[in-house]
Amino acid sequence: MNLEVNTIKDKVSKPRGRPVAFDQEQALDNALQVFWLHGYEGTSMSELVEVLGINKPSIYAAFGNKEALFQKALDKYISGPGAFINQALSEPTAKLVADKFLKGAVTFFSDKSHPPGCMIVQGALSCGQSTELIQSELISLRLKLEESIKKRFDLAIAQGDLSQATSSACLAKYITTLHQGLSVQATSGASEAELLAVVQFALDSFPTS
Repeated sequence: MNLEVNTIKDKVSKPRGRPVAFDQEQALDNALQVFWLHGYEGTSMSELVEVLGINKPSIYAAFGNKEALFQKALDKYISGPGAFINQALSEPTAKLVADKFLKGAVTFFSDKSHPPGCMIVQGALSCGQSTELIQSELISLRLKLEESIKKRFDLAIAQGDLSQATSSACLAKYITTLHQGLSVQATSGASEAELLAVVQFALDSFPTS
């Protein structure tokens, strides 16, 4: 077992003997960490059994199969660690939206309390043909994010915050492409300072009205 899984495993508190029950929320938190680190395809059931500290029948009874467990972990990720995105979309100007979204992403991706990068981005990259449904779900989530940013930029254009000549679709794709690249770079070991420098370079050329 690699070092990362050992670290996650060490955080799990296991009672002596065979437990009659377990904390499902804690188990889901642990599953989230493993899926985030290795992706769906890279996470085995045996690894989940060891990290969660419960047997396969208990996992199936509580969460369903591996795919269902991943979906529950993904939902938890979106509503928890990934919730900063909605806060960014509520900023009063398009540039502040991009600023808070990208800088927030860098802070999030570089946080040492959890695996680096974005679970959704990394998960989609690591999926193979045998996990097309999971990959499609992750791609759909990325496209929903892009659409949400596009709509926010549409509003900025209507309000005169962005020029009428601005392509909201192109600008949204540019911002989400940066987001995905920052995730890959963070996972590859780029420092927070390096990533923030990239973000600032992008913000310096952000379109205005």
